Amino acid sequence: MSDEPPIHALLVEDDGRLAALTGDYLQRHGVRVTHAARGDTGLELALRQSFDVVLLDLMLPGVSGIELCQRLRTASDVPVIMLTARGEEADRVLGLELGADDYLPKPFSARELLARVRAHVRRARGSLGPRQRLLTVGDLTLDPGARSARLAGRLLDLTSYEFSLLYVLCERAGRVLSREQLMELAKGNAEDSFDRSIDVHVSRLRQKLGDSSRQPRRIKTVRGLGYQYALEDPR
Repeated sequence: MSDEPPIHALLVEDDGRLAALTGDYLQRHGVRVTHAARGDTGLELALRQSFDVVLLDLMLPGVSGIELCQRLRTASDVPVIMLTARGEEADRVLGLELGADDYLPKPFSARELLARVRAHVRRARGSLGPRQRLLTVGDLTLDPGARSARLAGRLLDLTSYEFSLLYVLCERAGRVLSREQLMELAKGNAEDSFDRSIDVHVSRLRQKLGDSSRQPRRIKTVRGLGYQYALEDPR
């Protein structure tokens, strides 16, 4: 069906039954799954082996999912999808702030998880959609083929989702995009995220771009409407 290499996922989940059901479904659909029941074990595996995506529960023995995500992000930009309980919005936001790319509330559909895994891996491999042109806005240059962004020649340390979001904003520089539009354009489905997650990702992008949170010059907030990447040179 595809010439793309198979996906290898690390599933860090202490619920044995859920892990077995999830792993079985993913493997029946061509995703190789390595399971860790503890956070410390998952972190060791994630740092020692190469995975295409990490599926991460938050409440884990040994090392919490939040700490695992934070420590993993210092060494890798592998896509991270958090698996969370519905009442944990604060933890979801914290996880996104620490570098997770996405979240899925429990109980979740295995079919939806598979779709998100495939989408994040395609994006990380640089094969999501036809966008292949080099894009330059002022002193910022984005290369979708290499999934890299340079600001005044300096390489930025972006996660896969941060790159996608920044590309969407820069490709439409000068236009105001709502949170719903950003979620749809960057991820393919407006239901894949929640409004506040876009705010978190934009905040992280501003930090990495050296943009002021109080008076941003690059990614501007248009109150009541959304966000806009400024066309004019912010220097």
